[in-house]
Parts: sequence; C-alpha cells; structure tokens
Amino acid sequence: MARIARRPLLGGLAALAAAAGQAVAQPAGESLRCGALFPFTGPFALLGDEHFRGLELAAEERNAAGGLLGKPIRLLKGDAADATQAQAEVKRLMGPERAVAVFGTCVSALSFAATQAAELQGVPYLELGAIADPITERGFRLLVRTCPRATDIGRLAVDTVADLLAPAWNRPAEAVRVAVLHEDSLHGQSVAAAEEAQLKARGMALLERVAYAARGVDWAPILQRMREAGAEVLLHAGYQNDVLLLYRGLRELGWRPGMIIGAGAGYSLADTAHAIGPDIEGTLTVDVPPFEVSDRFAPGVRPFLEAYRRRYGSDPRSGHSLANYVGARAAFEAIQRGAGTDRDRIRAALAATDLAEGGTANGWGIRFDDKGQNTRARPLLQQWQGSRLLAVAPAEAAVAALRTRLGAVG
Repeated sequence: MARIARRPLLGGLAALAAAAGQAVAQPAGESLRCGALFPFTGPFALLGDEHFRGLELAAEERNAAGGLLGKPIRLLKGDAADATQAQAEVKRLMGPERAVAVFGTCVSALSFAATQAAELQGVPYLELGAIADPITERGFRLLVRTCPRATDIGRLAVDTVADLLAPAWNRPAEAVRVAVLHEDSLHGQSVAAAEEAQLKARGMALLERVAYAARGVDWAPILQRMREAGAEVLLHAGYQNDVLLLYRGLRELGWRPGMIIGAGAGYSLADTAHAIGPDIEGTLTVDVPPFEVSDRFAPGVRPFLEAYRRRYGSDPRSGHSLANYVGARAAFEAIQRGAGTDRDRIRAALAATDLAEGGTANGWGIRFDDKGQNTRARPLLQQWQGSRLLAVAPAEAAVAALRTRLGAVG
C-alpha cells in the first residue's frame, strides 16, 4: 500500500511557498476539472472560504509540480448556500462542467444533501470538513471523508471535563454540572448526541440539553436557567453567529461559567475571537489541528503557514484550511496512483490509501474504513490564550499549558 514519506511532503510545501504569488508554469494540455463546493455566500461564507483555501493550495502545489495525470487541475467553484443549492450545484458541476470529482463542503447539513446528489449522479465526493456522523452512515459507494466525525469531537469534549477539568477543580467527574447547548441542524444534533452518550458512558450527569434554532435563539432565558441551575461547564455546538450571540448574552447577564468548550466550527475562527474580544480568553474548543501546534505532531505546519501567508497575505483564519489541504493532497495523490479519472479507479485508489499517523502536514494519517471515513483523523483540544488559538492537549501536540478556568490569567 502507498505511503507518503515526510521529505516529499515538506518538499512539496516548500515548493508551493516559493511559487506562491509568482507566475507558475502550468502543465500543458486540457485541464482536469474538480468541483469545489462550499458556502461562498450566506452565513457560512467565511468558514466556507477558509476551507476552500486549503483545497486551492493543494491544487496549486500539484500544478506547480506538473499537474495531475499530466494535466493542470482546474477548480470549479460551486456555491452551496443552502441544501437545495448544494444539490443543484453538484448536478451542474458534473454535467455541463464535467468535473471528475467534487470536493467540499464544511457544513454538515449542506454536505448531507450534496453527497446524496453526488452518489445519485455517480461522481466521487471527497468531504474535507463536515463532521456529522450520518454523512458516512448511508452506505454510499463514492463518498470518502478525510476529517473527524462528530462522535470524535463530542467524546473528546466530555473526556476533557472528566480527565482534565474535574481533577484540577478537585472534584469527582460525576459531580461536575455539565449542560449541552446546540443549534438544531445536523451538525449540532450530531455533536450533542455524541456528548450525551459519552457523559452517560463516563457516569456523568447531564444537567440539561438545549437545542435552539440558530436564526431565532433568545439566549437570555436559557443562560438565566443555566446560572440558576449552577451549570459549571457549557458544551456548545454552534456556528459563528451563534457563538457571538452566546457571549453577548453572557456579558449582558454578568455571568461566566467555569468553562465553555466549543465544538470547532465558529469557535475556531480568528474572526470570532476578534469580534468577541477579551471574553473569549480561556475558551476551549475541540477541532481539527490548529496551525499553532507542535512541529513534532504536525511536521508540515510551518511550510504550510509560509505558503498560506505568501498566497493570501495573512495567517490562516483557522486550522480548517490546513485540514482541507491535507485531505485534498491525499486525494490528488490517490488519483495520480490510480492512473485514471473514471469513478471506479478513483474509488479503488482512495480505498487503497494508507498514510501512517504523522505522515501529513497536520499530523493525521489517512486510512478509510468501509463507510469511507478516515479512521486516522484526530481532533485536538485547543484554547484561546492571548488572542491565539493554541493546541493544549495531547502533550505531543501542545504548545501551551491548559488553563482550567474561563477568563484571562492575572
């Protein structure tokens, strides 16, 4: 089975960094078209664009090295602003646009719809960022997902309370009062279900589970109820606007729980932290590896950062671009090995991918199970400290010590 050595990985990133912002000679011949289906408009546009940038960097790296199967990769953007549009864009990308595969999508509800359309149309779909478990539970033959599942996110959030916070607070884990808050789409439902199941498995009580409609949530009565019930930890699965409104509600109420643990998405965006301001300090999030992570764990993160900065003129807005780069790069390698673009060749090549942990730029390995899920994608515990999102666990990935209370130190 094929493996990626560390030297070619870092060499590819270094070449991309050197080429970024400069004219790059493209391989000759007709282009190889790949769909890039993300929410480029609407409430998820910022998250969607950050995910797309990782795919774009992987494609540009491949083109700088001679292309894919001797042809330059051409990314065809599709805007998945809602589920109906996501399905329509899949049909357009594989119809008139003749895409050989579709990459996406970052938002679980959009991915659920888009992947169904892709399976019906017979086009390979590579999900790089949407985490809801049901996406890969439908037995689809042409779907693979390179990122972790909601189950992985929810389990780590609860284990953080039991194994890290409770001991630091000199409390038995089962005595810590935990509430689960989540937006009511597929993303929030999946994370909350995983958290509730893990709380039960760890013998911990669930104080309350609150689902809300993202566009109509009134946080005041919810948070007042949480304070009166003595909630010490809030586990929250929400997107950027939900997070902003939650922290505004906490500020207006004049209350701060012991800890808030977010489930990636909006919690990992630098723009969210900037909008909230100092109140974000100490907030934990469980998500794909950030770019502030140990080089030992993620051997390609520094070259990736250099390439990103040269290409876009800033630091990444979150670790999602890095995760999408990793997934897309592995997919391009698989298509190259398969020596063809028909769906059966792509499917077989993806199924044969076997990258050991530590063999990619963010420290993941890649190996797909029979449902198409990457079993070597690993979420990390991260914390906002000094306006930076830093890996704090596990030890081999950490670049800072965990702070066990919400708020700034000192």
